[in-house]
Amino acid sequence: MRNSKKISMKENRKPTLAVRDFSLSFPRYESRFRESYIEVIKNFELTIYPGEIVVVVGSSGSGKSLLADAILGILPENAKTKGEIYFDGKLLTEEEQRKLRGKAISLIPQSVKALDPLMKTGKQVQRVIKDKKAKKRIQQEAFQKLQLPSDTDKKYPFELSGGMARRVLIATAIVSDAKLIIADEPTPGLDAQALEETLKHIKQLSEDNRSVMFITHDIQAALKIADRIAVFYGGETVEIANNKDFSGRGENLRHPYTKALWRAFPQNDFKSLKGSQPEVGEDFIGCVFEPRCPIATDYCKKNKPKSSVINNGIVRCFYA
Repeated sequence: MRNSKKISMKENRKPTLAVRDFSLSFPRYESRFRESYIEVIKNFELTIYPGEIVVVVGSSGSGKSLLADAILGILPENAKTKGEIYFDGKLLTEEEQRKLRGKAISLIPQSVKALDPLMKTGKQVQRVIKDKKAKKRIQQEAFQKLQLPSDTDKKYPFELSGGMARRVLIATAIVSDAKLIIADEPTPGLDAQALEETLKHIKQLSEDNRSVMFITHDIQAALKIADRIAVFYGGETVEIANNKDFSGRGENLRHPYTKALWRAFPQNDFKSLKGSQPEVGEDFIGCVFEPRCPIATDYCKKNKPKSSVINNGIVRCFYA
């Protein structure tokens, strides 16, 4: 687990990214073509400071990747949003998103198919380098840093292994001037060695004071590089915990869902949580976790908890 000492002073710094009370919904048509909206992200909040890696953890289909699309400004036209997103203290409007996308804000996409199949990898990485006289040198240094073979720049994406292709995508983020890098599920399907290498390379991105949002469903991988972890459940942030809180039997964790996740690991109690995540668009008057919560009361069923700061973390639970 990482040393979070550098984050202890973040209160005195301006966050690179600040998401406040953000909600995202899509239209659906019911009987007689009556339009209503399905809310897939609800009252989401998050801050990421320079040099910090914040991991957004949630099950598949929980809306994590849509959050990345919202920050980048690439949501479908029928998406409806509420709340505010700030980048470097400035409200992230559609115009600002167009200016910053691919420059100050960079995406490491989930699929290696994002690489252009008709362009050699070296040229693809060089496209984002501003210094025209040093494009080749900077690209080669990035490939060397990521331990890619010297001839990788002369190959097309189909000539690379999956792990090599992912490193090319990471190289694109390294050579960019991005202050915020969003890594969207970059590790699925990797063997143990490739996983460790990918995590190491993502960690390197934060070491020159860049901010990293790492989106994943693999909390064990997250703990290897995260400073803080935002736990996503039913489209809501139920807890934002520090890396060091995931220890022992989870005594320092605040939310019952986060504690259940931690206890489900083989090295802990290996105790599964009964029930399943709510369906997309399922609405709750009270707490979204109440149907599965071992400590829920009638009050939880009828009232929605707001975020509160407890022991240097953020949680939505009446009994945290």
